Amino acid sequence: MSNELGRVAFIGLGVMGYPMAGHLAKQGTNVTVYNRTEAKADQWLQEHKDHSVCATAATPRQAAEAADVVFMCVGNDDDVRSVALGEDGALAGMSSGTVLVDHTTASQQLAVELASACTAVRVSFLDAPVSGGQAGAENAALTVMLGGSESDYQKIRPLLDVYAKKTALMGSVGAGQLTKMVNQICIAGVLQGLAEGVHFAQAAGLDVDAVVDVISQGAAQSWQMNNRAATMAQDTYDFGFAVDWMRKDLGIALDTGRELNARLPMTALVDQFYADLQSMGGGRWDTSSLLRRLS
Repeated sequence: MSNELGRVAFIGLGVMGYPMAGHLAKQGTNVTVYNRTEAKADQWLQEHKDHSVCATAATPRQAAEAADVVFMCVGNDDDVRSVALGEDGALAGMSSGTVLVDHTTASQQLAVELASACTAVRVSFLDAPVSGGQAGAENAALTVMLGGSESDYQKIRPLLDVYAKKTALMGSVGAGQLTKMVNQICIAGVLQGLAEGVHFAQAAGLDVDAVVDVISQGAAQSWQMNNRAATMAQDTYDFGFAVDWMRKDLGIALDTGRELNARLPMTALVDQFYADLQSMGGGRWDTSSLLRRLS
């Protein structure tokens, strides 16, 4: 499979990137990784050195130099710029005809900026944010929403299929990021509704698990209900997608909404509820911790 999928660089070994790069290695892809914390890259290499031809690099540029496809999965717009651009950035090491793929949840403007920089050196670009959280990354069950050209999407699709259960090209560059904003807007509303529902059930003296078992078979069903209602009732939030990350994502959505004259009153309200959780020391709690505001 390594010959079929080519050589890959993976930049960013956080809770998402670490297992995503690992799935590629386990499938026999030649993977060179870069991470700002070198110890994390060394740990990854120790885990995967027997699966395929894997290596670490001292800079994003070095990681990208021999790669046919370079993946990035870092924190925010500035983090992406720091690993993609500049003298030691990935783009400086990429050859004409290769592809740069950004899995970071970032702004549409950044996607356009990177695409322009890539075009200048005859490198293709796809913005490709993911949904599914840490569990989705670990279980190779992510959803990837992409922006870019059909030919570039088809070129890298076999690689995406290694760690994703669903991929879709949503339009031109930036469309993947816009779709991810829709995803986060919808999740915010569902989680606030679920928090209020669980809070109401507890106040009424109902058995929350029994309530969820019944209503999850009807129109109230959601992924969040199936996967988070029980832990919410147990007041357990030391896992999953962090409040700090959600605030970053909602901030991007709200900024873009203002530019588009799209009205997002619920999103703005839930964003402030997450700010409350941050002030309570819950920046690293799971996003379902909205219930704690109501306790």
